[in-house]
Amino acid sequence: MAHAIILMNLGTPAEPTPGAVRAFLREFLSDPRVVEIPRPVWLLILNLLVLPLRPKRIAPAYEEIWNQGLDGEAVTGSPIAYYTQRQVDLLKQRVQVQCEGEEEAGKGNILVAHAMTYGAPGLAETVERLKQEGATAFTVLPLYPQYSATTTGAIYDQVAAIIRKSRNVPDISVVHDYWEHPAYIDALANSVREHWQKHGAAEKLLMSFHGIPKANTRKGDPYYQHCCGTAERLAAALALPRDKWEITFQSRFGKAEWLQPYTDKTLVEWGQSGVSSVDVICPAFSADCLETLEEIAVENRANFIDAGGREYRYIPALNVREDHISMIEAIVRERTPGSRSR
Repeated sequence: MAHAIILMNLGTPAEPTPGAVRAFLREFLSDPRVVEIPRPVWLLILNLLVLPLRPKRIAPAYEEIWNQGLDGEAVTGSPIAYYTQRQVDLLKQRVQVQCEGEEEAGKGNILVAHAMTYGAPGLAETVERLKQEGATAFTVLPLYPQYSATTTGAIYDQVAAIIRKSRNVPDISVVHDYWEHPAYIDALANSVREHWQKHGAAEKLLMSFHGIPKANTRKGDPYYQHCCGTAERLAAALALPRDKWEITFQSRFGKAEWLQPYTDKTLVEWGQSGVSSVDVICPAFSADCLETLEEIAVENRANFIDAGGREYRYIPALNVREDHISMIEAIVRERTPGSRSR
């Protein structure tokens, strides 16, 4: 009898080509959780405008980050897939210590795997594989600290689909969010402090979160409140006065109003107003990916420098930091019967 831990992230194209990007975007953007425009209208836009044009534009960006992380760090394939798999590998090493000590007591085993909301490996196939390995209970940890219907909500939908199709319904639970977990805030603060020790503190710290349409918050999505709560806790942990940090939102899509202030516009305004240096961290991302390695580290750096700024530094996502893996371990142990911290 085993309890399975499944770490989940968004997903990635299988390769950095227009065809693979198109297949990924088709699955991703067809999800009603991601785009809430009336289906007939959106599917027309998606198939006639987005899918024929967007993959050709962004495939070169995927190619730029393929097989490398920040500052040329060697990774294998897609960075988000690489870091998620490494998080699984490191978590396995930690829980294996417990398993070896509890086998004789008959408390069973802990299995660790990952799945992607879009692309491979999918959640349903991962659950089925883990069943074959002896799993009888499952804890799914979406690697999104702040809950949004557009991200974690889509994972609940997939869990619900598994339940609907099952005669023997699996014992499966989902971690809703962890934006205020002390170990998460500590890991973020440690990453900033280490960056400052190496480079010195910039004039401003920008906390850039992935955006969602503003209308979503009016409908009850708590994402904005979770992001603000994260930013306030991180600033407090770093003892930063309010004029030294700002929260912004990136990666907007389409013409609708998204959460503001916008990251790109804020950086331009800062550069034009005389802010000479900025450190940027993306607390909503558990692993570096296209939105951090290209949009933040490259595109928005150019926005700031071209507007008159002088120094721009991106603080990497938590990725495989030891304190990040410790945080993941702490969260899943809270959900695993009989578990204990080392």
